[in-house]
Amino acid sequence: MTDWALELAENPNTYAPLRPGHDRVVTDRYVIWFGSGDHPGYNVAQRFRFRADELDEVRAEIHEHVRSRGRTACSWEVGSSATPADLVVRLEALGLERDDEFLRVGMALTEPPAGAAEVEVRRAETDEDRRVAAQIAAAVFGTPYADPPPPDPNTIVYLAFVDGRPVARATASFSEHGVTLFGASVLPEARGRGAYRALVHARWDDAVARGTPLAVTDAGSMSRPILARLGFRELCTICCLIDRV
Repeated sequence: MTDWALELAENPNTYAPLRPGHDRVVTDRYVIWFGSGDHPGYNVAQRFRFRADELDEVRAEIHEHVRSRGRTACSWEVGSSATPADLVVRLEALGLERDDEFLRVGMALTEPPAGAAEVEVRRAETDEDRRVAAQIAAAVFGTPYADPPPPDPNTIVYLAFVDGRPVARATASFSEHGVTLFGASVLPEARGRGAYRALVHARWDDAVARGTPLAVTDAGSMSRPILARLGFRELCTICCLIDRV
């Protein structure tokens, strides 16, 4: 595995191409990515590199960035490489709450995924397709529905169909180093029928077509076993905490 595999897997929002309406603050001590809503998942701080005695100052800076955009909370995604090494303990002592999916694992794939892709997958290229994809994501993740942003050539949404019906969606963010897999969500009634696996295949194939045969993701407890069976390797851990500003 390359150094870029670890870096992308541990800090995906640091390198994903920005979509219209999104923003990113990059400093030597942290990176903050701002998406299109007030949910903590759309306001993510990561890639922490600072001394323990700088924590109060760093947190105050992050709060100012969050407030200046009218947001009320953000996520701290603390990877294995973060400094100080006990940052999670320090943040919990300050009152930050563990996310529902507190422990995630950064995983990477450098070979074609195992298993056949037997479910139809296509890009969400029409306005209606993008709305359907957003509705699936909101239903599965329990987040408010938000109108999807305009199409972007480097951030592509995919839909998977079972029996002709859209039952799953996923996003791929393509950079010069590889593809970062985001937001895979399968409706409960369609799970176990290969939609998740087919979405991985489709995004891998597009990464290969772009000349960047590397796929990374930060996996939760439900997706880790599936990804391992497809050939993904675990590279790091990521602890997610919620900071109410």
